[in-house]
Amino acid sequence: MPNMADGFLWYLAFLFSVVLHEASHALAAMKLGDQTAYHGGQVTLDPLPHIKREPFGTVVMPILSFLAGGWMIGWASAPYDPVWARTYPQRSALMALAGPLSNFLVVVAVGVVIHIGIAMGLFYAPDSINFTHIVASRQEGMLVGVATLLSIMFSLNVLLFIFNLIPLPPLDGSGAIPLLVSREKAGAYMDFIHSRHFSFIGIFIAWKVFEFIFDPIHLLFINLLYPGAGYQ
Repeated sequence: MPNMADGFLWYLAFLFSVVLHEASHALAAMKLGDQTAYHGGQVTLDPLPHIKREPFGTVVMPILSFLAGGWMIGWASAPYDPVWARTYPQRSALMALAGPLSNFLVVVAVGVVIHIGIAMGLFYAPDSINFTHIVASRQEGMLVGVATLLSIMFSLNVLLFIFNLIPLPPLDGSGAIPLLVSREKAGAYMDFIHSRHFSFIGIFIAWKVFEFIFDPIHLLFINLLYPGAGYQ
């Protein structure tokens, strides 16, 4: 049975990362002219409005996936006005990119914290790494949990950053395509991708592709975190 202490750390990392992702979408939309998520209470890091909107994706699914496999998967969502998105496809594309960008910034911030901890003699780069063991504590006790939380935060946000940039609907990478085409083509493209059936197919294909690309990209991020370490 999965360790419940690890489950608590997983859920902290999962909830913060997913809420930040969706709050970033909501904030970007608000700044760019769509108040839908703002009025829905999503422009916040308070997890409660996000949980109320997607209770299955933010509570039930993460717990079930952890109990089944020792890791968490789930989702949240921020509402937006499709008419606004169709009218301003480039603005909608910037909104789509705001979520993955927030996860990338978390990866950078966690990397800075890890290096501060190493400089203070609290942490070190372990001999072998995995998803939940990116950094290790030199002391027993609370710092072991902190190292595990930092490791999960680093890996999970790499995952969210990369997965959401896959250019297949309904992922954010698909929503960013209007930045690369004319406004007229962007509108036609958005009409095409806003199909529930197409979105289901997109998620299925993206997950299959992700199985092949995540490990090497995750390893690349770790080797950037520890230049010269040569993890394989």
